[in-house]
Amino acid sequence: MNTRGQGAVDPADKARALALTPVSRETLRRLELFVDLLLLRQQRQNLIGPSTIPTIWTRHVADSLQLLDCAPAGAKIWADFGSGAGFPGLPIACALADQPGAMVHLVESVGKKVNFLREAVQVTGVPALVHHIRAENFGDSCGDKVEVVTARALSPLKTLCDQAFPLIARGAVAVFPKGQDVEAELTEAAKYWTIEASKVPSKTSPQGCIVVIRALMPLRRAKARRRA
Repeated sequence: MNTRGQGAVDPADKARALALTPVSRETLRRLELFVDLLLLRQQRQNLIGPSTIPTIWTRHVADSLQLLDCAPAGAKIWADFGSGAGFPGLPIACALADQPGAMVHLVESVGKKVNFLREAVQVTGVPALVHHIRAENFGDSCGDKVEVVTARALSPLKTLCDQAFPLIARGAVAVFPKGQDVEAELTEAAKYWTIEASKVPSKTSPQGCIVVIRALMPLRRAKARRRA
């Protein structure tokens, strides 16, 4: 599909993306429905950067799907903060759709994007719920036990720790894709949080990585515990 004035999707890009993050035929069909809808809606609503349209499959789809390998084995309940145009939550939901009990919570505060996300869930038929709520308010309102929390291009790591802490405190693992400034973000976050984390190289960006947080504690609480 083309988008007026915004460039066409590079046909070779899809093959590169699927080589990086292989999926089943059924998952691919759901992904195609999602991408087609996004490109259609992009003509009247700025959902992704126009310059990324030619490489939408690697830049957005594969970049999202790679997070599945960073999550605990068998994890099926995700929360995606600041879902926006659906990344990474909707591709993840497309991949999990055939697993019983799977659910991806798409958390978005902007009404127009919420409307797009709801349409995308309906069109693809994926197991996802759209929440019109700010990320920092989601942790106390979620009824399901979230196993993985993620966010892409939303906030600095310190803010993401603030938002995700209620879920991580209940056992969720955080999987946050980050760019070349990750070390500075980790340093800043460490001023406020004791973080048990690892970094996984990105498959789609030589400068990027995925920060996987398995435990998180406010720094003052951690110091008090050490003194006790």
